[in-house]
Amino acid sequence: MADLEALLADFTAECAALDALIADLDPSEWQRDTPAAGWTIAHQIAHLNWTDQVAAVAATDPVEFDKQVQAALPKILTFVDEAAETGAKTPAPQLLADWRRDRAALIDALRTVPAGTKLPWFGPPMSPASMVTARLMETWAHGQDVADALGITREPTARLRHIAHIGVRTRNFAYMTHGKTAPAEEFRVELTAPDGEVWTWGPDDAPQRITGPALDFCLLVTQRRHFDDLALEVRGDDAREWLGLAQAFAGPPGSGRAAGQFA
Repeated sequence: MADLEALLADFTAECAALDALIADLDPSEWQRDTPAAGWTIAHQIAHLNWTDQVAAVAATDPVEFDKQVQAALPKILTFVDEAAETGAKTPAPQLLADWRRDRAALIDALRTVPAGTKLPWFGPPMSPASMVTARLMETWAHGQDVADALGITREPTARLRHIAHIGVRTRNFAYMTHGKTAPAEEFRVELTAPDGEVWTWGPDDAPQRITGPALDFCLLVTQRRHFDDLALEVRGDDAREWLGLAQAFAGPPGSGRAAGQFA
């Protein structure tokens, strides 16, 4: 069983790492464009803040959450962008304060969820552990957009393992979003962690294999880098096809990043 407190500690650390990138920015810097088309740094933080708020509602008031889902259905393809656009209009100091407050509230809410409870979400219901892992993944991914906007190279950490795990677990989801049927057999994924440890998923003798740096795999499955710009090695046509579809985040297929965009 996942250790919820350990996951919450990693989520807190990931939020703090992003917070450190933006805490001392001049408010005008929040209007810098990020690699996500149409999104500034303010949009990135507004999106994280909105999602943390909604996740807290899912953890504390499922009836209210269901109302929010029903309200979003008529604009299912646009409501996330609309929320980010609205939030990005908040003055930077207030947006930062809101994000700090609401992520703390989410952590408190997840701690109170009874063991065995599944939280409602826009996709399948999730355990508190899965919810906080998803929030960590999104914080890291949107933090990468912020770091790219600021020209900062972040130091990879062991927290990448959570993101890589989601990337592996969402293989079949990625096929589904593209209207494809996932291969029946599992793939082997072997990733080198920042400290040199090797993290593995799937059968050791699987013919379809992906190996390389954990950072590169995480950048790929969150669609923050193009495959051509990463040091991933692939064996097997099915594995190569998957890496062209992979996405660790919910929703319709993402547009990803162009090859050479960060050269």
